[in-house]
This record gives sequence, structure tokens and C-alpha cells, in this order.
Amino acid sequence: MAKKEGVFTAETFRFFRELARNNHKPWMDANRERYQGHVVAPFRALLAALAPEVLKLDRSFDTGGRTGVNFSRINRDIRFTPDRAPYYTQMYLTFVEAGSKGRSSGQLYVGLSAESATAGFRVYSEDSASKLATLGVPRATGHAAWLKRQKQRLGKKYESYWYSREKKEWTKQDGWPLTPDEWKRIQGWIVRKEMKPAAATRPAFVSEVSAIFRDLFPLYLFSSSPRWKA
Repeated sequence: MAKKEGVFTAETFRFFRELARNNHKPWMDANRERYQGHVVAPFRALLAALAPEVLKLDRSFDTGGRTGVNFSRINRDIRFTPDRAPYYTQMYLTFVEAGSKGRSSGQLYVGLSAESATAGFRVYSEDSASKLATLGVPRATGHAAWLKRQKQRLGKKYESYWYSREKKEWTKQDGWPLTPDEWKRIQGWIVRKEMKPAAATRPAFVSEVSAIFRDLFPLYLFSSSPRWKA
């Protein structure tokens, strides 16, 4: 009987480490096949493996496999900062509500970099029309007890941090945003599990990520969906 293999291999993380040391177009051009074979292809396999479980949570999630929706871009926008490294040294698979633009709605996500694999939930407030601003903040100010229960349920398993804007700069705040004052200042919220690279190479990685998504899905509903109920 053939041994079941993981979606990713050590080569995925080796690619990101080498890209970090050689972040320029000639190197990327010479290693394009490695990128396609050890990063793009396994990320697409992960999408295919997770999509049925994600759609069980919410049929409105977009699983179409488009870059910019489900997959982050490897190329950075350096039009106005030409001295910046041209490539990101990490990649994300995200599940968002169909039709969402930018980061205006909550996401369930998996991220890989040279140092780690992460999976969790995140939501950002890019403007006053974002789901976090229109749904999450009003709910938080009236349902503090619900948020405290989520912290009790999830706090030992997952890392939580949030962002505020202090003197026009995004500032990371560790912990769970619970008070009305914190939610009035909130610009983004991330709840995640960080794992060593080896975790992503195990056959169990898909089921582990699926369990993380099930755990954190109530936070997605709270911050981003009209279907949330206390």
C-alpha cells in the first residue's frame, strides 16, 4: 500500500529561504519551474483538498482558484518603491465571500513562509464600508460576553492580536480585543495557529487546517456575515 504523502514538501520551504537570499528577477527567472512545481502546484492541491470542507461551513466562500482571491501574489508592487525587493517570500491561500474586494471581508487562510506555516482567521477594516466596520464593531460593543466566551474557548489553542492606528501608523496589539474602546480603534484582527514547516509536510495537515477553520468560523461570522447569531 502506497504511503500517503503531504501536500507540501521540504522543497517548498527551501524555495522561500533561497528566494529571501536571492530576491531579484534573474534568480526568479532561473527558478520559475521550482516555483511552479513546489509552491503553485501544492497550493492549488491544498485548495482542492480544503474546498469541500470550507463549503460545508459556508456555501458563499469563493473557491474558484483565482490569484488575488484565493492565492496571494508572489510579485510585489514596486512601481513607487523601486528599491524594494520584487518578490514576497511567503504565500497565502485565502477563502473569502464571493464578490469580496480587497480585504473588505473576513478570511479563513493558510500561509507558508521560510520559517513557518500558519492557519487561521483574519479581518481588516480598510474603510468605513468594510465588514469589520459595519458588522463587527457594532456587534462587539453589544456582545462583550460572547467575545469573552470565544477567548475562553480558543485562547489556549490560538494566538490572537489586533491592529490599531496610532499617529497614522498601524500598531500591533497583542491579545483579544474585548472592550468597546478597543473595538472603536480596531483596524484588523488575526487569530491563528503557527506551526513549524514540518507540520505542512505531514499527510494530516489538511485535516488539521480543516479543524482550525471549524474552530474559528464563528469569528468569521461575527465579523463579516449577516447570518451571525449570538
